[in-house]
Amino acid sequence: MENWSNPSRKPRERGRAYDPYAHAEELGLAVIFRPLRVSHERWLPSAHTIVIQESLRSVHRRNALAHGIAHCVLGHEDDRPKHEVQADRFAASNLIDLDEFRAIARWAPDLEHLVAELGVTKRLARAFVAQHADLAQHADLA
Repeated sequence: MENWSNPSRKPRERGRAYDPYAHAEELGLAVIFRPLRVSHERWLPSAHTIVIQESLRSVHRRNALAHGIAHCVLGHEDDRPKHEVQADRFAASNLIDLDEFRAIARWAPDLEHLVAELGVTKRLARAFVAQHADLAQHADLA
């Protein structure tokens, strides 16, 4: 598991600069692409592996991988609803930078443009907004 409290650790890039593939490599995770029937990703803790739905577009692969990494870092062994919410919030905090969000939200005419520019899914954008009370004006995301 990643040690987030290590003061000598360089802060992780956030937002569009965040690279979940590099993060997975740092954690020693295997990332494989296979057909999945009911989800975009699957965390296999016993194999230290994240399986990503092979038919996803690159932006959705990035989001799914960040979500799978969250399950790993948070120590999840199953996919209870509580764990899914936690993983969404963790993934969103890596994939979305608060300053980038604010800058894009100033000019983005709607939710579709906002998430496209951020490179995230609506689900992760909603998870991000739910963590930041000062973004309440983006109620269409909540």
